Amino acid sequence: MPPSDDITNILLIDDDMKFCRLISSYLSGFGFSVETVHNGADGKIRAATADWKAIVLDVMLPQCDGFAVLKSIRQVSTVPVLMLTAMGDEADRIIGLEMGADDYLPKTASPRELLARLRALIRRSVYTEQEREIAREEIVIGSLEIDTLARTVSLDGEILLLTPVEYELLLALARNPGVVRSREALMNEVRDRNYDVYDRSIDVHISGLRRKLRDDPKNSSIIKTVRSAGYMLSKDIGQTSKSS
Repeated sequence: MPPSDDITNILLIDDDMKFCRLISSYLSGFGFSVETVHNGADGKIRAATADWKAIVLDVMLPQCDGFAVLKSIRQVSTVPVLMLTAMGDEADRIIGLEMGADDYLPKTASPRELLARLRALIRRSVYTEQEREIAREEIVIGSLEIDTLARTVSLDGEILLLTPVEYELLLALARNPGVVRSREALMNEVRDRNYDVYDRSIDVHISGLRRKLRDDPKNSSIIKTVRSAGYMLSKDIGQTSKSS
């Protein structure tokens, strides 16, 4: 049976039974209902057959790994996905972010940290009724259109399938076209937590966003990189997108 809309339903895909019991028990005390799946093949199926508020996905899974599950999810859904990686495994984090994961967390992190990350991701992807009224805004920059109430983005009339982090990142840039935003400012605004200056995951999200905007990474004309400063959204998107 699909989860009900009135509770915070989370899908946890991990083959460590003890870890799943620990996380399920902890999150249930904070209003979450957690369903667990213990292999990648079943994870693909279950992720696509219900309306989850978020998915927690381990990289190392039997039958097929977490990257294959993530690829399957991103073909049909923008649900927030938090990936669990081995401690210090930067390669897994980068691959996951490039494939559309919204955040990552080492499996050695505390349940409290996992809870905080989940709350931040869900808060970014779901509006309350009051927030929907506050968020009623439409941003048009050339052929780029952002409807903040519907949380949709279109370019040249084509709807783009963005993850929650990609959407918030584009929105932060689009509200200040032509203005350089630092990596730290963007990360703190988009992800609800502080990052150290060596965290480069913002660059991976920008790369994914450029790809979906059909922005040439070698000669970016929509999202410009300003060396040693950050990123800036062009004011002339209509001209650049039509010429690309």
